[in-house]
Amino acid sequence: MTQGNREQLKKLIERSTQDLHQRVDMQQQVLLSILGQIKDGCPNNLCALMDCPHRRRLRQVLAETIEVLEETKKAFKSKRLESLRKRLTEVLLNT
Repeated sequence: MTQGNREQLKKLIERSTQDLHQRVDMQQQVLLSILGQIKDGCPNNLCALMDCPHRRRLRQVLAETIEVLEETKKAFKSKRLESLRKRLTEVLLNT
């Protein structure tokens, strides 16, 4: 490797490192901004931003529960189950 190639490689590494530092700094600012938006220690929006696997699973279970309640509503004519199904549907739609 010639001295000229070494210098070019060194400059490339320096630029790449600077770019990485800028990206890390930008990510830090984004995360601190999100943290500043969280109120009362409740990171609800953070979970939505991150496409949280727990949130996805909760939505799946809610949908399955609603489906079962819908399928069995004629067999169990219960106002309480109907009310529960409607509340769960509302929660699912609002999350």
